[in-house]
Amino acid sequence: MSMFSFIRQKSSFNPVVISTTLLSVLSLLAATLLVPEATQNMLDLAKTAIFKHFSWFYILIVSVFLLFLILVSLGNLGSIKLGSDEEEPEFSFMSWLAMLFAAGMGVGLMFFGVAEPLSHFTSPISNGNAQSAMLHTFFHWGIHAWAVYGVIALALAYFGFRYKLPLALRSCFYPLLKDKINGGFGDAIDVMALVATLFGIITTLGFGAAQMSSGLQQIGWIAESNFGLQIAVIVVVMSLAVISAVSGVGKGVKILSETNLVLAASLMLFVLVSGPTLYLLSAFSDNLGFYLSNLVELSFKTYTYEPDNTSWFSGWTILYWAWWCSWAPFVGLFIARISKGRTIREFVFGVLAVPSVFSILWFTVFGNSAIWLDTHVADGALAAMTGSPETLLFAFLDYLPLSAISSVVALIIIALFFITSADSGIYVLNNIASRDKGMAAPKWQAVMWGVLMSAVAIALLGSGGLGVLQTMTLITALPFAVLMLLMAFSLWKALVNDKKYFSAKITPTSIFWTGERWKERLEQMLNHSQEGDIRSFLKYTALPAMRELSSEMSSEYGLSTQINVMFDQSEPAVELVVEKATVRNFVYGIKSVEQEVAEQLVEEDYLPHIRKTQTYLPITYFADGRTGYDVRYMSREELIADILKQYERYLSLLGNVGQEMMAHEQSELAE
Repeated sequence: MSMFSFIRQKSSFNPVVISTTLLSVLSLLAATLLVPEATQNMLDLAKTAIFKHFSWFYILIVSVFLLFLILVSLGNLGSIKLGSDEEEPEFSFMSWLAMLFAAGMGVGLMFFGVAEPLSHFTSPISNGNAQSAMLHTFFHWGIHAWAVYGVIALALAYFGFRYKLPLALRSCFYPLLKDKINGGFGDAIDVMALVATLFGIITTLGFGAAQMSSGLQQIGWIAESNFGLQIAVIVVVMSLAVISAVSGVGKGVKILSETNLVLAASLMLFVLVSGPTLYLLSAFSDNLGFYLSNLVELSFKTYTYEPDNTSWFSGWTILYWAWWCSWAPFVGLFIARISKGRTIREFVFGVLAVPSVFSILWFTVFGNSAIWLDTHVADGALAAMTGSPETLLFAFLDYLPLSAISSVVALIIIALFFITSADSGIYVLNNIASRDKGMAAPKWQAVMWGVLMSAVAIALLGSGGLGVLQTMTLITALPFAVLMLLMAFSLWKALVNDKKYFSAKITPTSIFWTGERWKERLEQMLNHSQEGDIRSFLKYTALPAMRELSSEMSSEYGLSTQINVMFDQSEPAVELVVEKATVRNFVYGIKSVEQEVAEQLVEEDYLPHIRKTQTYLPITYFADGRTGYDVRYMSREELIADILKQYERYLSLLGNVGQEMMAHEQSELAE
C-alpha cells in the first residue's frame, strides 16, 4: 500500500497538501537546528528586502481591504445572507462576538495592552505625547487589522454557505478558476495557507509559553522562568486545547470564549475602577475621536517625507500588517465557520466595528493607565521595562490594589486565550488539510496536530530558533496578501452575479402567457434566435400589430401616428410613434439586439439545441431611454396589449412628474 493510499484510508487529509506542508515544516526545522545562524541570516535578508521594497504595498492593500468591506456592506449587496435566504445564525450575537474576538486578538491584547502604548510613548514617533502613543496603538489594533481578517472570512463564509462549496480557501477562487480549484491550483492555495497557519500558531505557542512562565515568576509562584517550565506550559496548554478541539467547536471554543470574555471584561473593569477612572473615561472619548479624525491620513501614510521614522514604521506598522495577513487564513476560516446565517452587512459590522471599539476601550484602560502611572507614580519604572514586554502587564498590576488576585486572573485569561487559539487552530488545520471539507476529521488528527506543534515549538524554543518561524511567517504574508487581493476581486464578481441572479424577474412576455401555444413557445425557448428569425418577427408580427393599432388610433380617435421601418440598419427595428405638439412623443420601438451565449452553454452536452456563440433578441426601446425588454414570445394581440400598457403609463405621467420633464425636452427640441 502506497503512502498516499494509506493517508486516504486512515485520515481525512489531502495527501498532496499534508505531505507538502509537513515536508516544508520539517525542512525548516532541520535547517534551523543544524545551521541556525545561516538560516536566520538568509530569512532576515529576505524579510528586510520585502519590508524595504513593499511597505507601500502593505499599506495600500490593507486600506483597500477596508474600503472594499465598507463598500460591500453599505450597498445593496449588504443584504445578501451568508447562506440561503432562510438561514438563521447558528450562534447568538454575543456568543459569536466572543468567539471571533477570542480567536482573533485575545492573546495579543493581553501581551501588548500595556507594552505597546508605553513603547510608543518613549519612542521618537510620539516623543512623550500620550495621545500620539495611543493613536498609533489603536491604528495597529483597530479597524484595519480586522479588515484583513474580514475579507478572507467573508469570502470563505459566502462561498461556503451561499455557493454550497467546501469551506476552504480554494473555494474563494471559484468565479476565476471554476472547476480548476479541485486540481493543482487548489492544492497550492491550501498548502500556502496551511504553512502560514501552522507557522503562526507554533510561533505564538512558543512566545506564549515564555510569557506565561514569566508571569508565574512575576507573581512569585516560581523562583525563575526556565526552559523546563516552558515545556510544561506548552504541554498543559496544548493538552487542554486538544481536549477542547475533540469536544467540537460548538462546545469547547464557545464555552472557553464566553468564559474568557467575561474574565477579560472583569479585569478591564477592575483596572478602570482602581486606576484613574475619571481620566480614563475622558480619555476614551478623546481617543476615539482622535483615532477617527486621523484614520484616513494614517491609512495611506508611508513616512516618505519623514525618513527618521521609517525604521519605526517598518518595525511596527509593516510588521503588524504582514502579521495580520499571515494569520488571516487561521482567523478568517474560524470566523467564517461561526458566521453562517448572518447578512453581509451584519457580518462586516460585527467583524469591524465591535472588536475595534472594544480594542480601543481595552488599550485606553490599560495603556492610558500605564502611561499615567508611569508619569505620576512609577517615575519611569514601567517605561524602562518595555524591552521585556512579557513582564510588563504583571509589573503594571503591582501598582494597583489586590495585585496578587488580579495577576492570577490575568494569568488565567492568558492561558484561556492560548487554549482557545490553539483549539480553533487545530480545527482550521484539519479543515485546510482535508481532501473533503465536509468530512469529519478523526479525533486522532487533533492529537497529531497538538503533538506536532508542541514538539516543534519546544525544539525551536530550546535552540532559540523561534525567530526563524516568525520571520518565515512574515515572509509568506506578501504572496498571501496578493492572493487575498485576487480573492476580494473574485468575491466582488460573485456578489454582483448573486444580486443579478436573485433579483432577476420573469420576462414581461410571460405576463401574457395563458398556456395556449405552449409547444410553440417551448420550441422558441430551446432554439436561440438568429438575425433572420428576428427580421421575420419584426415583419410578420410586430409590424402588423403596430399598423393595426395605429389605424385604430388614427381613424377612431384622431391621433397623429407614424410607423417607422428601419430594416437597413445594423440593428433592424420598427417603431410606433404617437406625436404630441407640446410634449415628448410616445415611442414604442422594437430592435434586433445581438447577445453572446455563455461558452459553457454551447459546450453543455445536455443542451444540444444550443450550438452558436451568439443569439439575437427583439428588445423594446422608448423615447425616455428606459431599459427595454425581450418580446420574442409575444403574439400580435399580446404586442398590441403591451404597447397599450406603455401608452397608458405615458398618459398617466402627463398629469404629474412626466409633464415637466417631457415639456422641457420638447421646448429644447423646438429651439
